[in-house]
Amino acid sequence: MALIQIRGLRKTFGSVTAVAGITLDIESGEFITLLGPSGSGKTTVLRMIAGFENPDEGVITLGEEEITHLPPFDRDVNTVFQDYALFPHMTIQENVEYGLRTRKVAKAERARQALEAITSVKLAHVADRLPHQLSGGQRQRIALARALVLRPKVLLLDEPLGALDRQLREEMQIELKRIQREAGITFIFVTHDQEEAMRMSDRIVVFNEGRIEQVGTPEEVYERPATRFVAGFLGVSNILEGEASRAVGGSGASISIRPERIRIEPDSYKSSGEESALVGLLTEVAYLGANTIFIIEADAGARISVTKLNQELPSQNVRFATGDRVLAVWRKNHASEISV
Repeated sequence: MALIQIRGLRKTFGSVTAVAGITLDIESGEFITLLGPSGSGKTTVLRMIAGFENPDEGVITLGEEEITHLPPFDRDVNTVFQDYALFPHMTIQENVEYGLRTRKVAKAERARQALEAITSVKLAHVADRLPHQLSGGQRQRIALARALVLRPKVLLLDEPLGALDRQLREEMQIELKRIQREAGITFIFVTHDQEEAMRMSDRIVVFNEGRIEQVGTPEEVYERPATRFVAGFLGVSNILEGEASRAVGGSGASISIRPERIRIEPDSYKSSGEESALVGLLTEVAYLGANTIFIIEADAGARISVTKLNQELPSQNVRFATGDRVLAVWRKNHASEISV
């Protein structure tokens, strides 16, 4: 049985439906990310799991216990926020001990457990400092240690890296995943950053307008998007419809194909039975440092974007320029049908 079971969860704020009756299972020990744009419902779901919001409908179960309407302090979960919420007048050691102290853990034991948690985030050398003496990344790791020391079944993380600069954010993504693996605790992570979700998650739950569009591994949701929204939200995708779709698929169903999965061949190239191809005019070539983007206006009506690493280009037998008649070619198993 899944560690967390969500069934028919619904939440409205006035006339706005924030969460529209979602169902989701979350497994023990997994790093799962709720991903979506602002207002998609992901944070509201996190707050209902935490107990900060009560659902209008639906059930949330943690283990074998229904927690739908339990107050936050009666749930075996803990939350890490973007603003860290550390007590400025307490040392790092005292901050991490605080939750244990409210649970009446003996002084020596809480000091031991707190130092163990601080060590797990590699900050034992700052245990006697105050929060303002730490960098943003260090404060975020201490906020994690303070949450982990209580050994919750589930740790909820509400865009905890949003205030960090890009380099520090990327470093913390690696650290978060390491900490989660070592602790063995279920992490439910909320973000609107697609790359962050792809880098860290065992599974991604893609939200849009209060509904779940798709659930899957990073590879599944990227390579096999279920809907137009998922295809467009996670990176760039070529969507073939109408005449273009019929030309390569026969059925006329909408097809998604990622730009990096397409190669360019001369219009005389004969594709194999395992390949799809559309002929068209190469209208744009844009050099972007690591990559070059090619734009093909297909005769069947589609505008196709092709991305190639520049290190690959010198090995090609043929060089292409704007105005060339070309074929956009891809393996059939690299495309997927999508719903609108």
